[in-house]
Amino acid sequence: MPKEHDRDEQPAEAVRFDRVTKRYGDHTVLDGLDLTVGRGERVTLIGPSGSGKTTILRLLMTLERVTEGVIHVAGRPFSHMPGAGGSDGADGSGNLVPASERYLAERRRGIGMVFQHFNLFPHMSVLENVVEAPVHVLKEDRDEAAVRARELLGMVGLADKVDARPTRLSGGQQQRVAIARALAMRPEILLLDEVTSALDPELVAEVLDVLRDVARDTDITLLCVTHEMGFARDVSDRILMFDRGTIVESGRADELLDAPGHERTRAFLSAVR
Repeated sequence: MPKEHDRDEQPAEAVRFDRVTKRYGDHTVLDGLDLTVGRGERVTLIGPSGSGKTTILRLLMTLERVTEGVIHVAGRPFSHMPGAGGSDGADGSGNLVPASERYLAERRRGIGMVFQHFNLFPHMSVLENVVEAPVHVLKEDRDEAAVRARELLGMVGLADKVDARPTRLSGGQQQRVAIARALAMRPEILLLDEVTSALDPELVAEVLDVLRDVARDTDITLLCVTHEMGFARDVSDRILMFDRGTIVESGRADELLDAPGHERTRAFLSAVR
């Protein structure tokens, strides 16, 4: 598959969390998180349920709002926007105020997400599911969007299913459609949230193989939450271990998985292997 982006045209920084805290009432899910993901980097987040991993993805998809701190995407404020006389420079200086819905809608177009559950439109064909968002959100020509959708469905091994309804597909096939749908939006950043957790075990491998192809053949920045340690090893430049809303350990995939330095990481890996 051709590369999606010319890396020289993009800032070196894809995502930066600057002292980001997320609370629900008295419960702190993320606690002053500092995290930078480079353009084209593949980062996997691991840790127990409730440790804050999925909250990071939900903040980037603007499904949640930060309580404190600022998220930057492509070198510009994302969770916030310039106020009167403010600056949106890469350093986040100036008078920043919480982002409006209009600002967020524009900025999140470069971010795609594949969820645990497929959320396909049951009344539409597979092809229509992939074409719908590029036409209505990106304002692409429908015929051109359909050509690209067929290419993407071929890439995920579903060229023969373009006219099928999602209900006629297996769970693994539906998730592959969801991956094609996310890629159809030409994302610069792709978020993966436990994308195999809703699948029967025999269907997991086919979805992970597709995502390995995406990691190998594109320059898309990947931010992934998974309990599939083999997949994390294969695709990750870096793995972050989370616990109680903070990063307890970070390192190269082979280093962290083979020789974790923190007792909490060792205990977690023993439990999931």
